[in-house]
Amino acid sequence: MTLILFDYDGVLADTLDDLLQFGQEACNQLGVQHTVTKHDLSNLEVMSFSTYGQACQVPERLINEFVRICLNRFAEKTTPPAIFQGMGNVVRNLSTRHKIAIVTTNSSQNVNMFLQEHRLDGFIHAVYGVDTPGSKAQKIAMARERLLENPAHGSEFMVGDSLSDILSAKEAGVTSIAVTWGHQSLDTLLRGNPDVVVHSPNDLMKVIQ
Repeated sequence: MTLILFDYDGVLADTLDDLLQFGQEACNQLGVQHTVTKHDLSNLEVMSFSTYGQACQVPERLINEFVRICLNRFAEKTTPPAIFQGMGNVVRNLSTRHKIAIVTTNSSQNVNMFLQEHRLDGFIHAVYGVDTPGSKAQKIAMARERLLENPAHGSEFMVGDSLSDILSAKEAGVTSIAVTWGHQSLDTLLRGNPDVVVHSPNDLMKVIQ
């Protein structure tokens, strides 16, 4: 049995424009004089809304409010983000033979809205969002224990677009797959020494199969 864990933002959901817009709106609302750019996301050691706020020069005392504003903006969208081309078919195909879960720093509510919009909710076995306690590595371990009948003999992959996804996979002892269509550059991803780098959803299918 194989367990495939997907990050959400930048792997399944094309949320870059939303992240930049909502980050700027949060800064404006909090009175932070900062122009948000992709660079604020591209070099983060840990990809989360908290570290995103820090990169946007939000004072520590306002970080939680920055996170709340960004998550609420996603929840308030009339339509969830677009899915990267080809990833819907990847999820559907892999789910016929493997267990699939999402581990993300976004909220489970936002992810579930996205899955329903793109008719993928029936193909995902679990979502571990920011509302699930623990680090990303701990959530990976949680998914392993809950979804694999015999965790000691299963194979696990973590598919992510950030340095922290790769490092979390290594901490949890699962195979790390870095995708290059997400929010961080290839140079940043390579700093984590991922087990595999893929450049398209088709490449991802070949690696896992």
